[in-house]
Amino acid sequence: MPRHGRTRRDPGGSRLRRRGRHADPGSARRRRGGGVRDPARRLEDRRLRRQGDSTMNMLVVGPHPDDQELGMGGTIAKLVDAGHHVTLLDLTDGEPTPHGSPAIRAEESAAAASILGVERIMLGREHGFVNREVVHSVACRHAVAGVIRTREIDWIFCPDPVDAHPDHRAATRIVEDARFDSKLTKTDIPGSPRHPSRIIYYFCTHLKTIPDPSFLVDTTGFHDRKRDAVLAYASQFKAHEGNRRIVDWLDAQATFLGSRIGVKTAEAFRVIEPLGLSSLDGMI
Repeated sequence: MPRHGRTRRDPGGSRLRRRGRHADPGSARRRRGGGVRDPARRLEDRRLRRQGDSTMNMLVVGPHPDDQELGMGGTIAKLVDAGHHVTLLDLTDGEPTPHGSPAIRAEESAAAASILGVERIMLGREHGFVNREVVHSVACRHAVAGVIRTREIDWIFCPDPVDAHPDHRAATRIVEDARFDSKLTKTDIPGSPRHPSRIIYYFCTHLKTIPDPSFLVDTTGFHDRKRDAVLAYASQFKAHEGNRRIVDWLDAQATFLGSRIGVKTAEAFRVIEPLGLSSLDGMI
């Protein structure tokens, strides 16, 4: 996956310093070319600004505990292994759910986060997020925007907008708008204004159609950790016989997606905004 530097850098300041190196003031004017910079030079400037700080703060949003592990647990483990800081944000506590209890699910979700090596936080009822009743509101948007700002998030992952579960669709709409709200000034949203450069969609198990991904991430060597994280939810995937086959489905899906790009296992993602590459070297 392409890496982007943190947004707190000052690209404008960097350009001014580079211009200051020219002994001939006319050369700087010629470079500007009447205000239009050479695209190749612009890409190189961006690459140089990213060097030396390639780690990012990632936010993976799930409407309910276990959504993130089911949808992209292998990629989460891979991001952590690469040195990125990943936070799992649960919007609800999953109650009511037929199996387990809030206390049991809290223990299970903490165990899953430990397996993946990530931090986990929840907004919950205090901020208006209730299982089966997730609805879009300004208050919910601002609650998520506060997390984006205070944790200085660079990239966001959330469920694909096309999903069978109403909570998933509502959650993604909230997250998309929270990303916009997070850059606002003159607001009581905590933290400093910030705009994550990427929002990427993962596919949940409630999806009834075949995903149409934009790209696949090679999770070879990380799928077993995903499997362990999912099975940490024993009340959902061990105690309940009807849900045990979901884990087998995850294995089959990962193997099939991996076969599409010539690797052992993979996970699917979609983007709506164009995905830019500074090089083709990372493509499989």
